[in-house]
Amino acid sequence: MMLFLLPYVAIVVLAILLSGLRIAQEYQRGVLFRLGRSRGLRGPGLFWIIPLGIERAVIVDIRTRTVSAEQQETITRDSVTINVNAVLWYRIVDAAKSVIAVSEAGSAVYQLALTGLRNIIGQHDLDEVLQERDKINHLLRESIASSTTQWGIEVERFEMKDVELPEAMQQVMAMQAEAIREKRARIIKAEAELEASEKLAAASERMAGNPAALELRRMQMIAEVGAENNSTTVLMIPSDFVTLSKTLSDYLRERTSNKT
Repeated sequence: MMLFLLPYVAIVVLAILLSGLRIAQEYQRGVLFRLGRSRGLRGPGLFWIIPLGIERAVIVDIRTRTVSAEQQETITRDSVTINVNAVLWYRIVDAAKSVIAVSEAGSAVYQLALTGLRNIIGQHDLDEVLQERDKINHLLRESIASSTTQWGIEVERFEMKDVELPEAMQQVMAMQAEAIREKRARIIKAEAELEASEKLAAASERMAGNPAALELRRMQMIAEVGAENNSTTVLMIPSDFVTLSKTLSDYLRERTSNKT
């Protein structure tokens, strides 16, 4: 009778032993527990655990995970209400800690990220949030990195994705941007007029000392006017008369000053 049951017993024992086989992929690690106590890691590849509940393996994915943080309504330091989206990248670097030190590591990291996002935004003005994104992103990562390290998790990146402003604030910022552009345009125009006036003053001084150059310029002006096929009448005054009139004006001014 015992010999008859022996094959069945062997089959049962073999089935029990085979039930302890586990496979961990290259991106997975098995955290082994024996009678409730941690016994290290297993994998990747094929490994065996003692069946019948004596040993248990918790499979952990160690690849980088990307989590999109839902839109958060928060208030900046200068009391502006904005809606902010963010993206979080993290990975498990210590599989044992991620199982033993925290329950549901992914959910814990996500909630910590939302809290950190609201806190960091609340410590900065709106202009800083919009213009200094690299600084804000660095602070976001640092704000949760210390806590996640205790859970065996490394935060690779934590960055703002979108910043949504109230409609009234958008209009105010648009008006401000328009005023800045108008200011720049006026400054550029004034600088151009100043430079042109300096060039004209230098040219006039040079021509005043060279009557031939002045005559050439006058003839060029006549040619430009005649090229437009209009009925403009041009009255030419020799440059000698202009020079004489300037000399006479200087002479009269000098005499007037001497009498006084």
